[in-house]
Formats: sequence, C-alpha cells, structure tokens
Amino acid sequence: MKSKIKSKKYSDLITFGIVIIAFILMQGLTSLGLISSLLKGLLVPLCCYSILAVSLNLTVGIMGELSLGHAGFMCVGAFASAFFSKVIVYYNPSFPAGLRFFFAIIIGALFAAIFGFLIGIPVLRLKGDYLAIVTLAFGEIIKNLINILYVGLDSDGFHISFKSSLDLHMANSDDIILNGPQGITGTPNDSSFFIGIILLLITLFIVLNLIRSRDGRAIMAIRDNTIAAESIGIPITAYKMMAFVISASLAGVAGALYAHNLSTLTALPKNFGYNMSIMILVFVVLGGIGNIRGSMISAVILTLLPELLRGLNNYRMLIYAIVLIVMMLFNWAPACIEWRKMLVAKIKNKNTSKKEVA
Repeated sequence: MKSKIKSKKYSDLITFGIVIIAFILMQGLTSLGLISSLLKGLLVPLCCYSILAVSLNLTVGIMGELSLGHAGFMCVGAFASAFFSKVIVYYNPSFPAGLRFFFAIIIGALFAAIFGFLIGIPVLRLKGDYLAIVTLAFGEIIKNLINILYVGLDSDGFHISFKSSLDLHMANSDDIILNGPQGITGTPNDSSFFIGIILLLITLFIVLNLIRSRDGRAIMAIRDNTIAAESIGIPITAYKMMAFVISASLAGVAGALYAHNLSTLTALPKNFGYNMSIMILVFVVLGGIGNIRGSMISAVILTLLPELLRGLNNYRMLIYAIVLIVMMLFNWAPACIEWRKMLVAKIKNKNTSKKEVA
C-alpha cells in the first residue's frame, strides 16, 4: 500500500516537473530568439487547452460521465471575466492590473461553477447520456445568448438590450461593453505564458489531489459501480456534483486566461461551439481517459501539430490524421497496453534490485 502511494506521488511529481521543464525550455528558447512569432502566440492558448483537457478529464475520466459542453463553461468564464475587467477599467483605470486579473479569474471560475451547479441539479440524478445532451445544448444556448446581448455602461449605470446597440441609447459607442455578435472589444491584455503555467500547475494540483483524496476514491467508486457505491452509503449525487462543478470552474479559469489574451472576444462557433467541445474531448480520449498527464500532453501536441505542419499544405491534414491514429493505437491497442505494463514492471524491478544491492 505504501509503495503504491509513493509511486503515485512520484508520478505526480513527474507531471509537475514536465510542466516546469517545458516552461524553462520555452523561456530559454524565447530569450535566444529561436521561437517564431507564430509559436509565441500559441503559448497562452496551449496553457488554456491543457487546463481544459485536465479539467474535462475530471468529468469524463474520473467521474465517468460524458460532457459535450465544456466549451460552454469556458465561454461563461471568458465573458464574465472580460466583462468584469472592462467595468473595473471604466470605474477605476488606475486599478492594479495584476490584482484586476486575479479577481477576473475568480469571477470567471465562480460564474462557470454556478452554471455547472445549475445544470448538474436536474441532470446528475439521472443515468445514461442525459449529461452529454444537456451540456451540448447548454454550450449552444450560452453562445447564442451572448450573441444577442448588448450591454453598455455610462454615468447612468448599465443599459441592456436584446435587439441592437441602438436601443442602448449610448452617446458614446466606446461605452458599449458587450456588443452582441461583435463581442467585447478592448479587454486588457493581462494574460501571459508565465501566468498560464501558474494556472496550469494550480489546476493539476487541484485535480491530482482530488483524485488521491477520499472524495476522489468515492467518485471513482461511483464510476466503477454505482449500485455498489450507493449500497455502502456513498452520496452519489453530491460527489458527482462536486466533481462536475470543479471541472466547470476550471474551464472558467481557462476561459478567463483565453479572454485576456485577445483584443476582441467573440462567441463564434470555432471558439466556443460544439467543435471546440469535441476537440477538448479528443484531447482527453487520445491522452488516455483518466490519464491527467496524457491529456495535457495530447492537448499540447494536437494544438502545435497543425501549426508546425502549416508549410506542408498538401499533406498537413494527412500527417495530422496519421498522428491521431498512432496515438489512439498506442493508448488503446491491447498489445501496446501490455507492452507499457511490461516496461513499467521492468523499471520497477530494476529500481527494487538497486535498492536491495544498496
């Protein structure tokens, strides 16, 4: 038992170490001027997608429920945090940028958690694919709702309309915060690669500690056998709700990081639509369902790959598809699974023999 706990702690340290080494490596390459401007622009999105993949794995891999609306929670966090930052800038332009961004992240996580809780109330008591259907609908509804919402702010307070910006009766168009399909323009550019890495490390710390805790073991027991877990007194709905709300709030954190990296934030299908949710789910599946480190690495590889292969216009998508197939086979083919188990067993045996000799 103690050896298993030590191996899990060792595995967690490796995960944190990978993130820290990647940050140091990228910072070193950037200072030497060896990274293109295109790759520099992908550093913050890489952190966002990694946070999204890790948080969704909490729902899909650890809790065992399929969610297709993770981009919807990201959308809520993004627009809530961007709206908060714009309001703070309007009322107090001299407010410290770092503190403003900190509160914006909290606001994004809080609003995403609230929506996760509201969706989880009617759905998590049910069985089957209801969660997938409802979260899919939520993602589309929240995106379309933002596209018809107009909000302005002046000395008289907030002005809200669901028709057009003309109904706000704003004397200055710069006072319009949320302009329907045009989204939010002029969000403070507070995101950075360093902050993204810090948020990713915090996300890993929260998720990994939850998995290793008593609550995490209860959630996995529910995933493995709901009836058996209920028979020994585990409150199924409460634990499912906890995991789902934490996952949604972390998606809101990724949304806040994403929003403060853009000059204009719009609720487009490519940003917060169904395809985005599917892409995040692909990160989780290819990285290994329940494998936190694998989902993070998968998010980085599959985000970088299309950009790195942009010069091969005729073969870019072919190579991308081949990589997807290879990763799927490596993670799920029985022969590959057995090979990985044998490799891990050999490493453990070598370590044990070295300790005995010492």
